[in-house]
Amino acid sequence: SGLLKGDLGTSYTYRSPVSDIVADRLQVSVPLALYALTLTILIAFPVGVLAAAWRGSAVDLFVMGATQLGIAVPNFWFAILMVIVFAINLGWFSAGGFPGWDAGILAVIKALTLPAVALALPQASILARVMRSSLLDTLSEDYIRSARAKGLSRRQVMWRHALRNAMIPVLTIIGLQFSFLLAGAIIIENVFFLPGLGRLVFQAITQRDLIVVESVVMLLVFAVVLVNFLVDLAYAWVDPRLRERS
Repeated sequence: SGLLKGDLGTSYTYRSPVSDIVADRLQVSVPLALYALTLTILIAFPVGVLAAAWRGSAVDLFVMGATQLGIAVPNFWFAILMVIVFAINLGWFSAGGFPGWDAGILAVIKALTLPAVALALPQASILARVMRSSLLDTLSEDYIRSARAKGLSRRQVMWRHALRNAMIPVLTIIGLQFSFLLAGAIIIENVFFLPGLGRLVFQAITQRDLIVVESVVMLLVFAVVLVNFLVDLAYAWVDPRLRERS
């Protein structure tokens, strides 16, 4: 009954309601995940489209090599490198910490930029490769050849026909990535000393505060289910044939 009312119990370590602790940490983790996902999409979409449009060219080879490097290098290495370059040497950003929402939206964005980029680079590499592969499969379809035979340019075929039909696997990956960015930022939040869910879980595990761990895991499961539901709705919006079948 307490769970239905939002009462998750009391933390053994913090001596305060778990729901209050989790709600406070969500104010960092959710904006960080959304920021990182936005950067992921902004990087991956043009890179994937460019690689598919120029398949086999030097541009495609460069993109494939760069994305492979982005996948291979762990995000905490990107995080440490950016702290050294942009925080310590150049002084453009702070090396860590979170100023709080009372400091203003610009201060929050500045504090979350480096961790968001560190999270986004590997995910953008994955999404760009999926985007390229899906577009290449779509561009090999018969209706694409028919559109080209009718005189449509490569750009018109890409934007009017191919891109939207190639979005189904891309949306699947985006849904999975948001769940990962929300739940899998433990290392990044510790590198940048951010008071988010990842750092909370890490501290709760080390301090054996099991009620906090259970509550966060339950919340993340709910978030994954909700994201998958939204992705299913997006499928129907992108592909009208799915609406007709349903």
